[in-house]
Amino acid sequence: MDVIPAIDLLDGQCVRLVQGDYARSEIFSSDPVQMAQAWVNHGATRLHLVDLNGAKTGTPYHLEVIRRIIQTVGIPVQVGGGIRELQTVAQLVDLGADRVIVGTVAVKQPELCQQWCAAFPDKIWVSVDARGGQVAVAGWQEPTGVRMDDLVQDWVDWGVAGLIYTDIERDGTLTGPDMDGLRGLLAQVSVPVLASGGVGSMTDVLSLLALEPLGLAGVIIGKALYTGDIDLRHALQAVGPGRWQDVPPADGLGTIYA
Repeated sequence: MDVIPAIDLLDGQCVRLVQGDYARSEIFSSDPVQMAQAWVNHGATRLHLVDLNGAKTGTPYHLEVIRRIIQTVGIPVQVGGGIRELQTVAQLVDLGADRVIVGTVAVKQPELCQQWCAAFPDKIWVSVDARGGQVAVAGWQEPTGVRMDDLVQDWVDWGVAGLIYTDIERDGTLTGPDMDGLRGLLAQVSVPVLASGGVGSMTDVLSLLALEPLGLAGVIIGKALYTGDIDLRHALQAVGPGRWQDVPPADGLGTIYA
C-alpha cells in the first residue's frame, strides 16, 4: 500500500484546507518545489498534487509549478484540479504526470471523460469526493445531489485506471478515514482505490492497511504529515519495510521546513 504525501497548491503556496473550505486554509510552505523534494528526501515514492485554484475555477493555475516539481523529484507524480479540457490532460501527460485525476468532468460531462480514458489508457483516475454519500464537484464547492454509488460502476466500465475516495467532511480534520465508505466502494469496483481525507495517526494508517486485500492501493495523507502527527518514514515502514531501508534515520520535521 502506497503512502502518498499531498501537496495542495493555492496561490503559489503549499496549503491545507479544512473540509474543502477555501476560507480555512493554512499555509505550510511558500516553496512547493522545495516541499516536494523534502518529501522525497523523507522516503516518498509518489506525490499527490492538487491545483486548488484550478479546481475552483476550472482553469489550471499552477502548470509551471507542477512542471518544476515533476522535473525535480524523480518519482511518479499524480495531478488533479481544474482538468476540464483535453488540452489540459495532454499538457499534464507531456509534463510527465504519471496519473491525471479528474472529478467534475467525470460527473458533469461523462462522455468527455470516457473519451479521455480511451485516449490516455492507464492515465485517468477519478476523484470520488463525497459529502454524506453525495458527490461534490468544482473543488468540492458544488453539491450534485447524486450518490456516489450511482456513478462509480460507469467510471470503471469506461476504463478509468483507479479511483480516489475522499470524505469531504473528514478532510483536514485528522478525525480518521471513512472506513465504512471505503469498504462499500471497494466492494463495488475492481480497480485500485486510494483513500484520502481524515487520516490523522498511525492507527489510521494501520486500519487502512487491513483493507489492502480488498483492493485499497494506497492512502493520501496531507495535514497529519505537515503537523507531525504522522512521520512519513514510520508510515512507509509500517506498510512496506523493504521500501525504506535506504532512507536515512528520521531527524524530525525541521528538515521538511528547512
